[in-house]
Amino acid sequence: MHIPSEGLSKSEVLRRVEAAREHDWPWREGKLFAYVFEAGPEVEEVGKQAYMAYLTENGLDPTTFPSLLKFENDLVDMARRHLGGDERVVGNFTSGGTESILLAVQTARDWFRARRPGVRPQMLVPITAHAAFHKAAHYFDVDTVIVDVDPETFRADPAAMKAAISDRTMLLVASACSYAHGVVDPVTEIAALAKERGLLCHVDGCMGGFMLPYFQRLGAAVPAFDFRVPGVTSMSMDFHKYGLCPKGASVVLYASEELRKFQIYACSEWTGYTMINNTIQSSKSGGPLAAAWAVLNHLGEDGYTRIAKDLLAARDALVAGIDATPGLRMLGRPDMSMVGFTSDEISVFALSDELKARGWHVQVQLAHGPSKENIHMTINPGNTRWIADFVAELPRAVEAVRAAGGGPTPPKELAALLAQQIESDPSGEGLKNVVASVVGSGGQVPGKMAEVNALLNELPRKVQEKMLVAFVGQMFTPRSEG
Repeated sequence: MHIPSEGLSKSEVLRRVEAAREHDWPWREGKLFAYVFEAGPEVEEVGKQAYMAYLTENGLDPTTFPSLLKFENDLVDMARRHLGGDERVVGNFTSGGTESILLAVQTARDWFRARRPGVRPQMLVPITAHAAFHKAAHYFDVDTVIVDVDPETFRADPAAMKAAISDRTMLLVASACSYAHGVVDPVTEIAALAKERGLLCHVDGCMGGFMLPYFQRLGAAVPAFDFRVPGVTSMSMDFHKYGLCPKGASVVLYASEELRKFQIYACSEWTGYTMINNTIQSSKSGGPLAAAWAVLNHLGEDGYTRIAKDLLAARDALVAGIDATPGLRMLGRPDMSMVGFTSDEISVFALSDELKARGWHVQVQLAHGPSKENIHMTINPGNTRWIADFVAELPRAVEAVRAAGGGPTPPKELAALLAQQIESDPSGEGLKNVVASVVGSGGQVPGKMAEVNALLNELPRKVQEKMLVAFVGQMFTPRSEG
């Protein structure tokens, strides 16, 4: 596509923007159990208006836009109070959970280097921790030590964590909650280990950190996980998930400025303006900041408490429905309004396709470690009105898959052959051909993915990653429009 030789009218541009949505999932209908967190048109409108009011203000320089500095300090203050922090806790607003985690790891690395110069650092990461920790290790040249979890509860194992500590360990990671299974790790025990050894402990609360305190106040049995736990030195929490704010809005918090100072970057080695950044981004729109401030003030504690009550009821009803469906079983017992379930009788990949054909969008998760391939559902406030209907539909979808043969059988021989071909082909042409057979010429993936997911599920991890990289590369390749 070329930049048009003559600019289009405002109305035509906006018409084309709306037309581009044709194949997007209609998330406002409330049947998408991933990616979008919605609380109705009024909350959406408050966030959008505040976002657009600050769309072009630049968060690079808080002395030029002191309103953005106010918003950020207010949001950090709300976050630290919400997570049991005192006035020593400091932090910054970020573009999302990944940036918050990246910053926490980079900060821990530089803290460690200041104490142990010349020693290559490690961090201890439960197998259930978010992939952003692996991404951070890749970016910041830190080694990861993958630690086992309990195969029944999927919570991190403090004994395994203790055994993995070495003189290279800089950081212990815990989740509140883990994404795949919605469970809170034993933060009290993990943080105590870190404190005993003089190490850092980061609690990833990107998914659950905002809503879990409301669950606790409503009487739910949620394990301790925040700054009230001795030994917790940093936390991440997203506003754009269960805080229901427009993306991207997250926060990374530290127990003290003594630790946070390793996050802030300053550079005087050039001829331009004074370069000092408290996060990864330099120039950034003030829109997400203003929107998050607006939504939190609009909903307030009473609004979030009402939402939490509905989410708890929806989660319990969904878990009960899964338990009652022959052929399905839960993976762990969630602390958050997020569930993972699997089957030993039919293909969950085929079940996902069947549910999608019936108007329900769920996520599939490939097998890894003790976690069998499964279906994941994140319940957001927009989903709660449909839980009873979904629970009624679920056994019918299972029976439809069963009647059709149960879905694809694991293609173990094909996977082994494909893995061998990919590993022995340095040119990468074979891999490109395989991926091109899945991704259409327009960059679109097929409507049904059961067979593709079944194949991916059998591949060795490194081959799987190569295929996924090639897959995304094929999708994000510009194509001429005739």
